[in-house]
Amino acid sequence: MEMIKRFEPVALLVVVLGALNWGMVGLFETNVISDLFGTGTLTDVLYTIVGICGLVLVPRTLEGMHLKERMPHPRGT
Repeated sequence: MEMIKRFEPVALLVVVLGALNWGMVGLFETNVISDLFGTGTLTDVLYTIVGICGLVLVPRTLEGMHLKERMPHPRGT
């Protein structure tokens, strides 16, 4: 778990860069990742890394929103 906490700043940077890329796609119809690396396996790997980084940040986001405290126990106890 400690390793994931150490990875969070890098994950945040990757997620922000991915969000900026999708902003560019939406505003200017240009995909920076595809322009730099073309289409194919490398681009797919980069998108997968961005997705994994986003998932790594989910627990931290929930913690920041204090949703863990309000979530009912799955068994209702």
